[in-house]
Amino acid sequence: MEGLVSMNWRGRRVLVTGHTGFKGSWLSLWLHAMGAEVSGLALAPPTDPSLFDAARIAKLVDHEEGDIRDYATVHATMARVRPEVVFHLAAQPLVRLSYEQPVQTYATNVMGTVHVMEAARQVGGVGALVCITTDKCYENREWVWPYRETDPMGGYDPYSSSKGAAELAIAAYRRSYFPAEGGTLLASVRAGNVIGGGDWALDRLVPDLVRAFEAGEAPVIRSPDAVRPWQHVLEALGGYLLIAERLIAGEAAFADAWNFGPSDDDARPVGWIVDTMRAAWGGTHEASPHHGPVPHEAGLLRLDCSKARAALGWRPALTLDTALDWIVDWHKQAGAGADPRDLTLGQIAAYRARMASPVAG
Repeated sequence: MEGLVSMNWRGRRVLVTGHTGFKGSWLSLWLHAMGAEVSGLALAPPTDPSLFDAARIAKLVDHEEGDIRDYATVHATMARVRPEVVFHLAAQPLVRLSYEQPVQTYATNVMGTVHVMEAARQVGGVGALVCITTDKCYENREWVWPYRETDPMGGYDPYSSSKGAAELAIAAYRRSYFPAEGGTLLASVRAGNVIGGGDWALDRLVPDLVRAFEAGEAPVIRSPDAVRPWQHVLEALGGYLLIAERLIAGEAAFADAWNFGPSDDDARPVGWIVDTMRAAWGGTHEASPHHGPVPHEAGLLRLDCSKARAALGWRPALTLDTALDWIVDWHKQAGAGADPRDLTLGQIAAYRARMASPVAG
């Protein structure tokens, strides 16, 4: 059935860069649950606590710590693992941190991506290479129309522009080294603001809300009217897996750029997220406004995902309020002593069941 992750992943060699991060941890657990032989290359987990440690993912995958800014490390890992599929998630993913560390951000997000593609080219044998970038890669004019895959790349801040530059490098490698006929098929995927249980990143809305609610404190909010394409992490990962399945099957038409985001009517402002999540949590503290200087952040960003819907049969399986309910449930159960690995695998199974349902919700 179109829109379902249905390929037999059992025994398939998969390399995930950035597997110690929030999205990489969810993806590694999903792949392992499907029987894939998962290897990972990444720095140590970026937060403490982390889903990677809490779910004991190092016991399930071939875990290697290394920096994608070092080409020799990337090449050696690619040559040792000999992956059939590569998901490149390793990145510096935070807008505000990019203002503080612009050189590291560009080195990781641009040259790190080049290193992964070059290593795949030199080692060979990779059937599908899926590079994860971001919705912020577009030249954001803050208009009401959602961005399509053919819109210009850009970026105001170092993070956004580094991802736009990575997209240009991906397109150049696709045209120059990964032809449509035979060899590696290369796609880039651009997701919205990904949220989910087990995210403890600093300076990110939903993790900040969880910390405030757990502490019984009022969350501090910078931009209550800013609109983002929020989506549960499983929505994005389901899209990535669908693309990988088409590429590994040799379908060259899918070696392209793809948007994965929420339904058009489910892109919500920050204030709505705060109110809805507080109600689900049972919190009583109203949000407090942030005081002090704030670096530039886009006020409006929407994605046009009609291409993924038409070509892949992909669609969001969770409404945003349901996604927030899942996050609250994950963290409340984890706080009460439930096993984070079991919680995560349980939500993966529930999400896959919803993917098969004719009605999302």
